[in-house]
Amino acid sequence: MNRRRLLRRLLTGALQNVAFNDCIDLVEGFGFQLVRVRGSHHIFLHPAVPKLLNLQNEKGKAKPYQIRQLLRLVERYNLESEGPQ
Repeated sequence: MNRRRLLRRLLTGALQNVAFNDCIDLVEGFGFQLVRVRGSHHIFLHPAVPKLLNLQNEKGKAKPYQIRQLLRLVERYNLESEGPQ
């Protein structure tokens, strides 16, 4: 799914049934980098954010509370999406 379209969907509160791979693409679009994977935990780091972001793949879907954490970090640190999408 297109990053902008996914972000618009998430900002309206539709956090259920988000494909994990789409969420990963969105996270990377905001400049986060995958630093390690431990089991189902994918840990991301951003140079401007002092906190780690943890995402879990649960049957191909991202967990809604972790998507909310991402949206809070984006808002708190005024992150902007990179790239053409």
